Amino acid sequence: MKTPLFSAHVARGARMAPFAGWDMPIQYTSILAEHEHTRRATSVFDICHMGEFELRGPTARADLERLLTMPIASLAVGQCRYGYLLRAGGGVLDDLTCYRLGPDHFWLVVNAGTRQQDATWIRQHVAPTTQFTDLSDATGKLDIQGPTARAETERALGARLPDLGYFRFAEVTLAGVPCLLSRTGYTGEFGYELYCPLETVGMFWERLLAGGAIKPAGLGARDTLRLEMGYALYGHELSQMRTPAGASQGRYIQLAKDFIGKAAVAAELQQPTQVLIGLRLDSRRAARAGDVVRAVDQPVGVITSGSFAPSVGVAVALAYVDAVHAQVGQPLGLQVRGAVLPATVTTLPFYTAGTAR
Repeated sequence: MKTPLFSAHVARGARMAPFAGWDMPIQYTSILAEHEHTRRATSVFDICHMGEFELRGPTARADLERLLTMPIASLAVGQCRYGYLLRAGGGVLDDLTCYRLGPDHFWLVVNAGTRQQDATWIRQHVAPTTQFTDLSDATGKLDIQGPTARAETERALGARLPDLGYFRFAEVTLAGVPCLLSRTGYTGEFGYELYCPLETVGMFWERLLAGGAIKPAGLGARDTLRLEMGYALYGHELSQMRTPAGASQGRYIQLAKDFIGKAAVAAELQQPTQVLIGLRLDSRRAARAGDVVRAVDQPVGVITSGSFAPSVGVAVALAYVDAVHAQVGQPLGLQVRGAVLPATVTTLPFYTAGTAR
């Protein structure tokens, strides 16, 4: 599948590659340059492949309370919250963000690769009085990320943006188009998510890039940016094979309410077997997903994501390891292509100078 911006990416020389069933831009110039521009200025990412669901009706809140791990009742109108959609056994169907547009009106923003299964699961578990609509095919999404995002977006669109707190959103009109503007971010930097009618996304893309201060960035930089922040990626740190207990260690999970998969999550939180940790290496040489983590020559875990971290200056990785080996400061070895690379368990995020909040 192709987003509406496919031709625009090709025209700018983007290297395209499959991602979650979509042809997506991986990089335009270099991952390093796009990463660094996002950290010091502003980049825009095509995120039209993501899914957007709408739930409305008198039972929508109760349905979402039961479907999702995070609290929904305390979510204010204009606020969004991150959490998990689980199977009955606790495995993660998806990680997503819930937006509250009104007392009985919600959006869910879901991952591209899980959109269809999410929609099927949610439809099966909502009351007849909850109206579920998949808005994905009619919705465009651009992520505008970087410390200068507000000034550059206002300049590009000729409009003053609302003052939004972190994980807040507003319905706005930009360039004469009704849009939803939020401030969550996946890079660690200040920025916005712009949701607009799909037929207008090309106009917004070109206007944002016209002045040259905002530059396009691909999924390569998006991945290194999120890894530096220690953010989980579905299919790597999260999957149906694990509960979210090891990745979240209790965050984004409200055990005071009932939700599908609660029993398995609660049991694992009480007695964890493996937990997700951050590992800092001593060099630029990176471990990759699937590489084995060792302690005194014994396998104790597996790498889920790894890369050179441009803003940190060395390679970093996320890994699931046996809980006994998860203490900050503990040295571990990573089996990487015939060599054992030394690494140290460290606190997350790896990069702490972001402007997101």
